[in-house]
Amino acid sequence: MTSLIDVIFLLLLFFMLSSTFSKFAEVELSAAVSVAAAPSETPPIFLELASDILRVNGTEHDIATLETVLSEQADPQAPVALLISLKDGVSAQRLTDLLVVLRDIQGLNATVLGGA
Repeated sequence: MTSLIDVIFLLLLFFMLSSTFSKFAEVELSAAVSVAAAPSETPPIFLELASDILRVNGTEHDIATLETVLSEQADPQAPVALLISLKDGVSAQRLTDLLVVLRDIQGLNATVLGGA
């Protein structure tokens, strides 16, 4: 009986030490709210997200350079609307990667429009 307890303990120890514990990133989402405000003087930024292509106002960009491109157009004093259009075949992970990049940019109000 004692040897069985030792084996169970060793198996438990092995599985605890061999498993990985990773913290998943959190992306804060909020529901759309209707606001009757004066239209902004700054035109909105249109971002098209496909499974392999990312376009900002019709110009193709990489997700690594997206933060610098959007930071130039964003204004923390008067937030700019960012409209995100999802194309067919966009995975949830790709959208999450985009939202993680966007949350670090001040002065953008991102709105996900949905699939085409």
